[in-house]
Amino acid sequence: MRHFLRHPSDMPVELVQRKHAFLPRQRLNNISLGGVACNSNKGFRKGTAVELRIPLLGEQARYPGVVAWCRKQTEDYLVGIAFIDEDTLFRARMVEQVCQIEHYRHQRERELGEDLPVEAVAREWIALHAEEFSGASLN
Repeated sequence: MRHFLRHPSDMPVELVQRKHAFLPRQRLNNISLGGVACNSNKGFRKGTAVELRIPLLGEQARYPGVVAWCRKQTEDYLVGIAFIDEDTLFRARMVEQVCQIEHYRHQRERELGEDLPVEAVAREWIALHAEEFSGASLN
């Protein structure tokens, strides 16, 4: 099974349906790059073309993808977004790493009760998690 990185729920995302045609199931089954899993208030059909947006990171944080799977949860949906070209996958993974570091920084600040410098927290997160993050199977 492909690995979908879990996007931190405290960093809101928007999933916007794109006007591109629905991807046929046989083509969707051939996507082998992996992607991101995120929460959504709306459910999507497998194969729906979407754009993943991360508003906190600005207008440039937009990544076209396709819904690989969608699971109903108690209050919302967990949606797996697959990226179908390597450039988009690479950019999305880099942004996800930034989101993971920011999430970790907020967590550590709550634990310690003080503000922490981003650079120091980034180094700490990289030492703890970069290997598992970069080693995640995408095939």
